[in-house]
Amino acid sequence: MKNYQRLLSACVLAGLLSSCDNSSQIDPKKQTGADPELPKAQNFLMPPMKVPEGIPWKSGEMPKVADGLKIEKIAEGLKHPRQVYVLPNNDVLVAESNGPAKKLIFRPKELIMGLVQKSSGKGGEGGNRITLLRNTGGKWEKHTFIAQVNSPFGIQLTGNTLWIASADSLIKYPYQTGETEITAPGEVVTQLPGGPINHHWTKSLLASPDGSKLYVGVGSNSNITENGIGAEDRRAAILEVDAATGASRIFASGLRNPTGLQWEPQSGKLWAVVNERDEIGSDLVPDYMTSVQEHGFYGWPYSYYGQHVDERVKPPRPDLVEKAIKPDYAISSHVAPLGLLFYTGDNMPQYRDGAFVSEHGSWNRKPLNGYQVMWVKFENGKPVGLPQPVVTGFLTDDQKQVRGLPVGLAMDKQGGVLIADDAGNVVWRVSKAQ
Repeated sequence: MKNYQRLLSACVLAGLLSSCDNSSQIDPKKQTGADPELPKAQNFLMPPMKVPEGIPWKSGEMPKVADGLKIEKIAEGLKHPRQVYVLPNNDVLVAESNGPAKKLIFRPKELIMGLVQKSSGKGGEGGNRITLLRNTGGKWEKHTFIAQVNSPFGIQLTGNTLWIASADSLIKYPYQTGETEITAPGEVVTQLPGGPINHHWTKSLLASPDGSKLYVGVGSNSNITENGIGAEDRRAAILEVDAATGASRIFASGLRNPTGLQWEPQSGKLWAVVNERDEIGSDLVPDYMTSVQEHGFYGWPYSYYGQHVDERVKPPRPDLVEKAIKPDYAISSHVAPLGLLFYTGDNMPQYRDGAFVSEHGSWNRKPLNGYQVMWVKFENGKPVGLPQPVVTGFLTDDQKQVRGLPVGLAMDKQGGVLIADDAGNVVWRVSKAQ
C-alpha cells in the first residue's frame, strides 16, 4: 500500500510539474469571439494539471461584483448546489448533487486527474436532492423539496409537471403552487445515457416554449473517445424528448458537453455553452457558446472549430469533419462554462440584451482561467464584443486558493440573478446596488 501511495504521489507530482511546460502563450482575449486564435496542438505523456487549493468562504466574505451591483447570500450549508430554478411564485429550487458514487477508472491518469481536481473543492458527497428556498419577509427558508434523487441537475416546470434530469433518467413529478415538499414518487419518462462510466454525468434540461418537448444536454463519456466509440452512444449531444410519450431523438450532436441550455429571446433559437476537449495544451481548445441547429454536427470528437482535425481520434472521419459547424462565440480555453442566462429583467438594465455565463474554472491551464460569472452583449441574436466580468473573487488574486465555483444561473421575479456556488455550498443573489 505504501509503495502504491508513493507511486501515486510521484505521478501526481509529475502531472503537476508537466504544467510548467504548458504555460499559455495566447492572451485569452484573442481566443474570444467568432474567430479565436488556435495554436498547434501539443501532446503529453501526462495531462498538465494546475488547480488552486479549495478553501471555504470566511464569515462575511463574498464574491466581488461589478460597479453598481451588490451581492448577498440567500442560502448556505448546501451540499454541492449545481442548478437554481425560479418557480412562478418566486420560490427557488436548488439541485444539490455531485457525480454518482461509483465510477470506473480505466487509465492511471484518470485517477490522478480526479485526485487533483478534488483538491479544489470539487469532491465530496452531493445532496442528491432538490431543495426549495422561500423568501419570507427578507428571511430565506430552506425546505427539502424532493429527497433522494440520483445526482439531479436539470430542472424545468411545464404546467403542473416538474421535470428533473438526473444522472441517468428524466423524471416527472406532480407540482402544486406553494407546496414545500413533494412526496409523490417520480415517474421515469425516459432513460438517459448513464452507466458505470458516466464521465459527464450532469444532464442539462430545457423545455420548449409550449412544453411539448424537453431538450436534454448529454456530455461525452470521455475526452476524445478513449473509452471506445461504443461508450458514446447518444452522448455529446442534445436529445429532444417528447413530453407526452417519452420518445426521444438526437436533436444535435458533436457537442462534447452541452449545458446551460436556453432560448435566445430575440431569435427564439436554442443556445448552449459547451465544454471542449482537453490534453492538447493550455490554449486548446477554447470552450464556447453557440446557437444549436437541428440535425447540426459540431465536430466532437473528430474536429474542433469547424475543420480543425484532432489527430488523436482514430479512425478519422473526414466526412463528418467536412460538415462540422463552427461555433458562434469562443470564450477562451478551459474556462468550463456550465451556466447560461439571457437577462431580460429590469433590475440591472445595463445587462439587458446579453447573456451571463458562469465559468467553473480550469484544471489544466497555466495560468488558471475562468472562475467567474461574465456577461456578453448580444445584437440581432448574436454575441458581439468582449466578455465583461461581473462576479469575480471566487479565485484569490494569487491564484493559489479558490473559495467557490459558479455553476447554475437563474433570474428571479425581481430581476436579481441567482448563482449556485458548487464548492462554496452557497446560493448568491446579485442585484443593483441601492
